Amino acid sequence: MDGIAQTTHGAAPSGAAPHTERLQRLAEVAVKVGLGLRPGQELVITAPLETVPLARAITEQAYKAGASLVTTFYSDDAATLARFAHAPEAAFDTAAGWLYAGMAEAYRNGAARLAIAGDDPALLAGQDAAKVARANRARSKAYVPALELIANFSTNWTIVSAATAPWARTVFPNLPEDEAIARLWDAIFAASRVDGPDPVAAWEAHNAALHARMNALNAHRFAALRFFGPGTDLTVGLADDHEWCGGASASRSGIVCNANIPTEEVFTTPHKDRVDGTVTSTKPLSYQGTLIDGISVRFEAGRIVEASARTGGDVLAKVLETDEGACRLGEVALVPASSAISASGLLFYNTLYDENAASHIALGQAYSKCFRNGGADFSEDDLAARGANRSLIHIDWMIGSDQIDVDGLSAEGRAVPVMRAGEWID
Repeated sequence: MDGIAQTTHGAAPSGAAPHTERLQRLAEVAVKVGLGLRPGQELVITAPLETVPLARAITEQAYKAGASLVTTFYSDDAATLARFAHAPEAAFDTAAGWLYAGMAEAYRNGAARLAIAGDDPALLAGQDAAKVARANRARSKAYVPALELIANFSTNWTIVSAATAPWARTVFPNLPEDEAIARLWDAIFAASRVDGPDPVAAWEAHNAALHARMNALNAHRFAALRFFGPGTDLTVGLADDHEWCGGASASRSGIVCNANIPTEEVFTTPHKDRVDGTVTSTKPLSYQGTLIDGISVRFEAGRIVEASARTGGDVLAKVLETDEGACRLGEVALVPASSAISASGLLFYNTLYDENAASHIALGQAYSKCFRNGGADFSEDDLAARGANRSLIHIDWMIGSDQIDVDGLSAEGRAVPVMRAGEWID
């Protein structure tokens, strides 16, 4: 297929290894660093159809690492658009619950999970917002059994990316398609730390740096964070017994994994009822094929009470109506404005990358791992008592930049500078 063939092209930049070699390195990082895959473990992969070369390389690396079975589910943009063009009205309340139930069973039985991101950021931009919202809500409800296991790290999982023609055209609209794809691959390889001779060692060093930052924040035991700058004055109360996380961590199965490749963040759980103030997005949010830009919201007692966006506002409004938890926060993350992804100068139109260019917050479901004393084993009532949010969604959007400052607030209200102009205060 043309879309698949277009992802295997182009000369590497000067001094870099050839594309095929870096693709294999990325696959190796996905399996060894992202998943920490164990011999005998099954692996479930989800991927856009255009990312077949990377999916095959990861499959090969997984079997070399001792995987017992690799099963891949492909999505197809053309089929998605056909649904919006021709499906009956009632179809948009339907989702493949049987598929997600099967995935959940696989994860409960110890299978690892890997997602390859590379979707067209604007795939559904021209579609009916109500139908998009209904389809997303149906999928979110059906996905709950699997999402809960992922969110509490019941198994090892990771997300990596592959360059595709639609994504590359969005990031580099003024370049010929082949050149745009090659440039996007170069950016992915650089951000994923596979350009050097020993990517696994590079990730070990990077994880150590993230752990040091995480440990420093945990030592402070802040009660809240305050973000302030142009269009933003937001106080994010932190959940009781919260714990900062970042970089590699152990799943409940005991396997150490990096959930995101790449990652530049340290993150924790906000208290769902203790967020107040206003905040403006600093980068667009690409959500389910719709670009939502210029987000501005106001929180009261943890809940969004006013929301607007320059573009995609109708989709944002539908997202906030998903359920009660959709208009509350499930994550807050700190990322320096000088991160490797930010330094690239690119807007990726892909949350996995753009969230690692800036500090961010997430609407919806909280991560139970972000609690001291075994949060992943807490009951829903225990998590709720500590302030963890619950929702069908988890959507990150960026609020940090080189114009945003961050203070940590003690329980007594004393402010400690954490970031100035988007950079860490050491």
